[in-house]
Amino acid sequence: MVSFPMRVVALILVLMLLAATASAGAILTGLPDVTLLKSHHPLVRLLPVARPRAGAQPGHRRQRFEVRLMRSRPAGWVSLAEISRGALAAIIVSEDGNFYSHAGYDLAEIRRAIRQDLEHGQFKRGASTITQQVAKNVYLNAEKSIWRKIKELAIALRMEDELTKSRILEIYVNIVEWGPGVFGIGAAARYYFEKHPSELNAKEGAFLAMLLPSPIRYGQSFRDKHLTRYATRTIRRLLEKLVITGRVSPQEFDEYMSEPLSFERAALEEGTGDETAPDDEDLPEEEPAEPEPERDEESESEPGSESSSVTHSAVRFSRS
Repeated sequence: MVSFPMRVVALILVLMLLAATASAGAILTGLPDVTLLKSHHPLVRLLPVARPRAGAQPGHRRQRFEVRLMRSRPAGWVSLAEISRGALAAIIVSEDGNFYSHAGYDLAEIRRAIRQDLEHGQFKRGASTITQQVAKNVYLNAEKSIWRKIKELAIALRMEDELTKSRILEIYVNIVEWGPGVFGIGAAARYYFEKHPSELNAKEGAFLAMLLPSPIRYGQSFRDKHLTRYATRTIRRLLEKLVITGRVSPQEFDEYMSEPLSFERAALEEGTGDETAPDDEDLPEEEPAEPEPERDEESESEPGSESSSVTHSAVRFSRS
């Protein structure tokens, strides 16, 4: 029989209770006024690097950030209309395939997460929707606790009531972390492909989506200038889903899978990359290992990933 901590049982009961009512946020007090997100833009700002904790690996420093709500549109902010449809579709399919049909939570994903948590006897799988990720990244820290999850879901429900899906998605793609200190899809498109988001194709969007669970770890492909086995498999899976939904044609799929990404092509031309596009036989059996950064008990790599140790500061407001 599987053994698991009581907090998992409690989390299951709480999540199912909250998911059963659209007014779940009413039972909590002190929640933020999400209506400000109609007129304000969250801006992620890195804070000075903190001193390493005792026992941390030499040379490692904890990275902290804060989120400011800006009345004016920050430099680098990208509207949904400025992102190519193929790239945006790849991100949605990867992060939250039911985004446009759920009310802030995804019961199917919650059930799958519960099943996996029960099998492992611990928190093993997340079930956060894009809306929940925005709620967490803007207003909360990444503490893995029942109460943080309750607040996250309650805030997400309020956001779904007050904001349009387009607004929620626009905030998400502009605050998520795509690499070390690379926040927002505008910065990501420049960093990885030297493009504007409107110029990204579906495969490039799939690559960016592949990074999101952990951009430092999965950024190994960019650092090595060729796709790892994991990256190749994930990009293929996302493009296959886009073929099913009609966003990508079978012919485009074949072209994407036969053509290297721009950073791979540049490495091949310089003679520093593989002569042929990598396949499963050429790539290592597992994702290349990379020393995991030190992480506080109450903190994950947010916003947007579990890739770097981050301390979330309180949301700050600015009149600029």
